[in-house]
Amino acid sequence: MKFTLSWLKEHLDTDASPQEIADTLTDLGLELEELTDPADALGGFRICRVIEAGPHPDADRLRLCRVETWPNGPDAPSAEVQVVCGAPNARTGLVGVFAAPGMHIPGTGVDLKPGVIRGVESNGMLCSERELEISEDHDGIIDLPEDAPLGARYIDYADLNDVVFDIAITPNRPDALGVAGIARDLAARGIGTLKTPAIEAVPGEFASPVSVSLAPEVADLACPIFAGRLIRGVKNGPSPAWLQRRLRAIGLRPISALVDVTNFITYDRGRPLHVFDAAKVTGDLQVRFAREGEELLALDGKTYALDPTMTVVADEAGAESLGGIMGGEASGCTETTTDVFVEAAWFDPIRTALSGRKLKINSDARYRFDRGVDPESCVDGIEAATAMILDLCGGEPSEVIVAGQAPDMARAYRLDPARCASLVGMDIPEAEQRRILSALGFAPRDVEGGRIMVDVPSWRPDVQGEADLVEEVARVASLTKLEARPLPRPSTGVTRPTMTLGQKREATARRALAMAGMNECVTYSFVSQGQAAAFGGGSDAVRLENPISSEMSHMRPDPLAGLMAAVARNQARGAGEIALFEIGPGWSGGEPEDQRVVASGVFAGASAPREWTGARRPVDLWDAKAAAEAALAALGAPVERLMVMRNAPDWFHPGRSAVLSLGPKVPLAVYGELHPRALEAMDVKGPAAAFTLFLDAIPVPKARSIARPALGASDLQAVERDFAFVVDADCEAETLLRAARGADKALIAGATVFDVFGGPKAAASLGEGKKSVAIAVRLQPKKKTLTEDEIEAVANKVVAAVQKASGGTLRA
Repeated sequence: MKFTLSWLKEHLDTDASPQEIADTLTDLGLELEELTDPADALGGFRICRVIEAGPHPDADRLRLCRVETWPNGPDAPSAEVQVVCGAPNARTGLVGVFAAPGMHIPGTGVDLKPGVIRGVESNGMLCSERELEISEDHDGIIDLPEDAPLGARYIDYADLNDVVFDIAITPNRPDALGVAGIARDLAARGIGTLKTPAIEAVPGEFASPVSVSLAPEVADLACPIFAGRLIRGVKNGPSPAWLQRRLRAIGLRPISALVDVTNFITYDRGRPLHVFDAAKVTGDLQVRFAREGEELLALDGKTYALDPTMTVVADEAGAESLGGIMGGEASGCTETTTDVFVEAAWFDPIRTALSGRKLKINSDARYRFDRGVDPESCVDGIEAATAMILDLCGGEPSEVIVAGQAPDMARAYRLDPARCASLVGMDIPEAEQRRILSALGFAPRDVEGGRIMVDVPSWRPDVQGEADLVEEVARVASLTKLEARPLPRPSTGVTRPTMTLGQKREATARRALAMAGMNECVTYSFVSQGQAAAFGGGSDAVRLENPISSEMSHMRPDPLAGLMAAVARNQARGAGEIALFEIGPGWSGGEPEDQRVVASGVFAGASAPREWTGARRPVDLWDAKAAAEAALAALGAPVERLMVMRNAPDWFHPGRSAVLSLGPKVPLAVYGELHPRALEAMDVKGPAAAFTLFLDAIPVPKARSIARPALGASDLQAVERDFAFVVDADCEAETLLRAARGADKALIAGATVFDVFGGPKAAASLGEGKKSVAIAVRLQPKKKTLTEDEIEAVANKVVAAVQKASGGTLRA
């Protein structure tokens, strides 16, 4: 929403500076996007005089001008420069606008430099209006009256030094899409005094020959009210300079007086209007739904195919305009228009938005109707337009005709003055709350119980309850003045923990994975169907009815989908070592119980940056396993007792992945290298390894085991014994380790694999289908140093346990 300072001052009596107004608007929730001062672009252009204009020695169409300038203002000494000019109206004695070398010409985008044109030096430029971007006129240079103040800034003389505000309007504030509404907010804050001119009725001089009716199907909601008036004997033409300047300042192109009036009122009062050329309307007007196969040639020159969901204003010949969006070219006003029918209606915001979206039409009218135009502004809009048209174009107005009635938006809500403190933490006196609401157009009145009953004005469709009233009071009082205060603490006793077990687990997992050197990501829960399918999802049960885009059409089955997309983006930007994790929900279906919180991570590329020792390798499943087990250990899972199973999902590599499970039916994590098919679907360059932890599957610890157990250190020397077993080639090393650890739980502190001998060479010496697995078993005494016999007894237990579990034999 754009407006100028002078425009605002027609509604607000204020001495505040533009910057003060801009800061206040942002503080009120009308965030400033840009504050433009024309002096920044046009302040250097000054009024000059052509002392002499003669022919160019080498070009018939060029003029050689001696120009008197005042580079430092009218009170400073003048200077004479030579300028080559091609304008046909360049002449001796002309008073124009001069641009000195070094200045930027906004209309051409050129930085002016001294030059030589057809062999003659030129030190500056005489400007046209188009070169200054104040109109499209480029037939000649600016020709000012002889009494124009020489040396003065042109923007001051032409009244072009009007600051322009550009503010962002949230969808819930349609009242701020008019300068009058913005002034109301500023006045409520105390920036100035509201002085919006009242709209007075213009008496009709005859009955309108054009009548309007509402089809029954639109009268209830699509268009409950339609007001209009015929004005005959108008003279259409260019609008006055002040109106053209105002429209150009906010980025609108002046078209004609009749059209410019409707654009002005749209921005001034937030009330879209439309004018029909009455001579081009066949019979009476009716508001109805479009008919199947009906088309409309709109004012933008495009033909649109309409359907029965769209509201149109039609005459006997067919649709003449698309309700709330855009008028039709067939009944548009031109320079020959003498009779006009002015229309102001209220169209349903939802239907208007759907129609505009379907036809891909964006207009100022649609922008306002989408958000909710004041339904009680129809007749006022007609009266305001009538007054301006009579003033600028002349004519005689008919009586105002109204079909239907405005929808009833009357509502009132109780407001407890104490709610302001409880909801937003601001202690605002009741009298000040009443003043703010009254200044915003609300009507507070007393009711029993010390509360206030507040009537909501028709232009505030966003206010739907007491909390909204508190918000209005708080934003005008300024939320920037809100002081941070600690919550009150109970006077006695110790507060109970407020974090749930799930929240604690998320925090613990987050810390553990960050300590493992991974970076946390927060990705969208929405992914494309292809990305979801790559990780076991993508069914209709998790498809969104109204997705943000086609790339966000399904709920993700696992955060891995978003993490892999992040990996692809990082790889595309040259990242070589990637370690990302995310803790969040995944969806296996559309029901509440199908959502579960998981912690997922992915490693891609190399394990470390390049450096001189060469300690660098591609990431593999062991990186994923290490991170997963570290997080599980931090969460209290019994990592040493977990089973390693080979039933990982099919987006993992079948031979390089596993599931860590607490028993065969309680998986706690899955890890491994990702399948090449998954990498290809996500456009990720391998290798890549990943893991997913199922946080809600980890057993809840007993109450007594919450504290960290005591350190079980021993001052006795540990003993290690090595064993090599010949087992079947398909025997898992974990089978041997698990058996060895369980041989004597009191003395055996751990077991690890340190050598595997397999393949064709092993078959030759060990037998076909055999391999050798060597393990180291660590014995840690706690009470006394072990004797050789005690060590040998434990060793025998290890051999027996491993042979029983694996069917292998001790290698000779």
